[in-house]
Amino acid sequence: MPINNNYIADVIQEYGDMLDLDGANPFKIRAYRQAARRIRSITRELAEMVEEGENLQQFSGIGEGIAEKIVEIVQKGKFHQLEEIKNKIPSGLLEVMSLEGLGPERVKKLYKELDIENIDDLERAINKGKIRELEGFGKKTEENIKKSIKQKEQQGNRLFYNRAEEYTQPLLEYMRKLESTNRLAVAGSYRRKKETVGDIDILATGKDSEVIMDHFVAYEDVEDIISKGDTKSSVHLRGGLQVDLRVVAEESYGAALNYFTGSQDHNIQTRHIAREKGLKLNEYGVFRESNQKSIAGETEDEVYQALGLPYIVPELRENRGEIEAARNNNLPQLIERKDLKGDLQMHSQYSDGGATIEEMAQAAQELGHEYIGITDHSQRVTIANGLDADELAKEIDEIDRINEKFDDFRIFKSVEVDILEDGSLDLPNSILKRLDLRVCCIHYKFNLPREKQMLRILRAMDNPYFNIFGHPTAREINKRPPIDVDMGKIMDAALDKGVYLELNSSPKRLDLNDIHCKMAKERGLKIVISTDAHNPSQLPNLRYGINQARRGWLESEDVLNTRSADKLLEMIKR
Repeated sequence: MPINNNYIADVIQEYGDMLDLDGANPFKIRAYRQAARRIRSITRELAEMVEEGENLQQFSGIGEGIAEKIVEIVQKGKFHQLEEIKNKIPSGLLEVMSLEGLGPERVKKLYKELDIENIDDLERAINKGKIRELEGFGKKTEENIKKSIKQKEQQGNRLFYNRAEEYTQPLLEYMRKLESTNRLAVAGSYRRKKETVGDIDILATGKDSEVIMDHFVAYEDVEDIISKGDTKSSVHLRGGLQVDLRVVAEESYGAALNYFTGSQDHNIQTRHIAREKGLKLNEYGVFRESNQKSIAGETEDEVYQALGLPYIVPELRENRGEIEAARNNNLPQLIERKDLKGDLQMHSQYSDGGATIEEMAQAAQELGHEYIGITDHSQRVTIANGLDADELAKEIDEIDRINEKFDDFRIFKSVEVDILEDGSLDLPNSILKRLDLRVCCIHYKFNLPREKQMLRILRAMDNPYFNIFGHPTAREINKRPPIDVDMGKIMDAALDKGVYLELNSSPKRLDLNDIHCKMAKERGLKIVISTDAHNPSQLPNLRYGINQARRGWLESEDVLNTRSADKLLEMIKR
């Protein structure tokens, strides 16, 4: 992995986890984990800052000791304290510790007494019945560990947001049918609309918590009950997703929703503000320190008002400047789905789509679009039946014929054209110039070194028919990492050349990510939000792109396809 902010954060996070296994001071462990989260949110590349001799301690959460380790990571790819602790503790124990019910103390016991260094060792010990013989474990614990390993294998990585949505919405509908339930909401990373979701936190209020809990654990998709109590219950749904339900008092609902929505870094900042005001903020409410009197808690609006802040939407709660913006009354007016007037990347049966051009157009009109771009693949993507120049010419003619049927809707003639290894485009300019716009993408040679990958992209941008850089990092979440590029330099080049970057709404891509969206906004570079739909049922996926755009602070003005068709074509023309 290249030494970028994510790499640095991974190394810092790993050290914090290894410290936990080594029994280090909890405050020290927490400092490294918080630093890792902070590093992931920084829009500037720390490696470049190190090379330029800039002070890394300008960022909150990065003190002198951690700053020194970042410098060493940038220079050597690692730092010596991590290598030293790895000589003491096998790194495979980190995955063992990720299993439910196995905290640092139990993992250390497994390591010292059974020589377990990874999950494979753990499975072998379970099969031999050795875990149940350990003091403090027993048969039930052994069974739970075995089940946890199985669920980890089934679930793999965190769920895509849309998959989590498929689990969560039916469960919410089921819970709302219960008359005892008054208020119900999902908190956590799901509410903040992160790309992937690890588990689901649901908050409820109601007249009878026992009835609510009985109803919850009786849900038909519950595979097993982890725990069941008066105010909190936890279950695994089929497929392994964990869901926690908490029933809270009406007067604490807003405070609890705020607390369990997070993020942790955002909550740390709001609690700090509360202390400055002589208040205490927790999941039960906002209280005066002097007499413990509650002054807010029933709604989130009340909680923020008590802190002297306007309401901050969940998507912004990542401690990336939202507190300062709120204090200065300068929070962004985030883009909404209704702001988009069209969708500029989708596929038809001409390449690998599942519907005709006319069917895609009809579905888009039903969603309220004023225009779409048909972007079938170019010839190099043979697996997707990519088009050569003659085939694209036929599609252009068909789009012209279809457009004659419309009065207030337009299909843009477009293509998803490959950026070849040498930076040329996959189709000749003689056919590209007949199009309204072109979405240029990387579909192969993902592992080129940074210098070659950058040269490839910047050369392609020199082509006057390069309009939109589609899914710019080429990542696929949980499957393929981003290509190794300097996004800041790509964005600067795009601004200079009149190129736009796409935010691809496919739940498996969501590329650009939220950090890159914010980087683009800070530069004044406008973004295109598209679905990359391959059939009409995927056209509503725009909402996932909107989620990502909102997490990246984007407003309507920051997105190109909030404009009318004529204005868009005027802006995109180079």
